[in-house]
Amino acid sequence: MARVFGSFALLVLAFSIANATDHSPLQDFCVADTNAQVLVNGFACKNPSSVQASDFFFSGLHMMANTSNRLGFGAKLVSVTQLPGLNTLGISMARVDYAPWGINPPHTHPRATEILTVLEGCLEVGFITSNPENRHITKVLYKGDVFVFPVNLIHYQRNAGNTNAVAIAALSSQNPGVNPIPNVVFGSNPDISTDILAKAFQTTDDVVSNIQFKF
Repeated sequence: MARVFGSFALLVLAFSIANATDHSPLQDFCVADTNAQVLVNGFACKNPSSVQASDFFFSGLHMMANTSNRLGFGAKLVSVTQLPGLNTLGISMARVDYAPWGINPPHTHPRATEILTVLEGCLEVGFITSNPENRHITKVLYKGDVFVFPVNLIHYQRNAGNTNAVAIAALSSQNPGVNPIPNVVFGSNPDISTDILAKAFQTTDDVVSNIQFKF
């Protein structure tokens, strides 16, 4: 009986600890004070009496992002940095533009799930499941279509047409972060040793050095 009671008590304690966090804001808003000296997981709050409508407003997503690069891709992110009123609310968004056949290369968002809505054009999208399956789940999207990329999984988009494409991405973090796989692997500072990458990718040091030079 004592053993059963002990197990029950441990279960209750574990459940209590698991529920001893707040998943919702504790106040109406916490507009980010980007000049605060306090270091927290996010940003400290402005004094509510100094908050203005401009803290909850951003203008500029009607303008196309720059796609004149090697990838033919550009994004305008609206996170807590651009929109302080997002602080503690757990959301952000971005406008994503693609030149014809442009790509948003394989990448991850370490802190967010992404839901993508196509506004114009045709996009080929996909993500890869984790080990050991590494299943490639892919779909071609058209205007008005919506696709979800689960948090922290490698995913990509490619314009599958001869005209510009536009999408809006919503992300489940005020600061989702982004890890473009090519940049992270071949453009780290300092570099990952060429022999490590050559062995990992089953190629030669020269090939790795050539790729690193591009990043």
